Amino acid sequence: MPLQRASLADQAADVLADRIAAGEWPVGSPLPGEHALAAELGVGRSTVREAVRALTSRGLVRARQGAGVFVTATTPTPDWDDLLVRTRVADVVEARVAIEVQAARLAAARRTPADLGALRAALVARREVERATGPGSDDGPYVDADLRFHAAVVEASHNPVLVELFAAFAPRVRTAMLELLALAGAGSPHHHDQDAHVAIVRAVEDREPDVAAAAASEHLHGVLDALAGPSSSAAPGGAGAADPEPIPEPDLDPDPEETR
Repeated sequence: MPLQRASLADQAADVLADRIAAGEWPVGSPLPGEHALAAELGVGRSTVREAVRALTSRGLVRARQGAGVFVTATTPTPDWDDLLVRTRVADVVEARVAIEVQAARLAAARRTPADLGALRAALVARREVERATGPGSDDGPYVDADLRFHAAVVEASHNPVLVELFAAFAPRVRTAMLELLALAGAGSPHHHDQDAHVAIVRAVEDREPDVAAAAASEHLHGVLDALAGPSSSAAPGGAGAADPEPIPEPDLDPDPEETR
């Protein structure tokens, strides 16, 4: 079927890439010639040449002098810019694991009623911003609300070195999280992970240090797993995985008898 919209070369490259992935041309086999592909796609030979160049940049084909264009892979090699961003974000998340898992453990052991109130308020604020963030929205307010929540966890640890480290590190965390959300796209699991934060608050509230550390670790390692996958928008459970049961949010009404 002839292609009829703009960016014909990109569309032609996508069509050919899909056919390569489907096994129409196995690795090592030649693509049809320019005339044949131009006739099939309903485009000019120059468009076919541009499409082949795009496939070459994706690592799918390679031209052999005097022999033609041959398939070299069925899936594209990673985009280097995308890969560099993923690596940069992963470095930040790994550092967050080092700080925030221990902070969550200490917060569950040391938190005060005031700390618990601050955590609950930050959790509610984060939830409200998450609900207001939709496709095309600025991710800045969402990231800022998320950072305030994690800062509240660190502050509840009552370890001044961890608090200082996180405060100094926060600007890099903000940049990395914005890059992560841009990679993932609207509607990704990273935009809808309130349950993971509820789990941290519940463990801190219940004075369960190991549970709090595990909840923080699971949350951050979930981000790392997603970054390591073929697409940062894929949920750690994989495509088609069932949504987990939502964790009930803690009672956000202050308890006047909370004295533990």
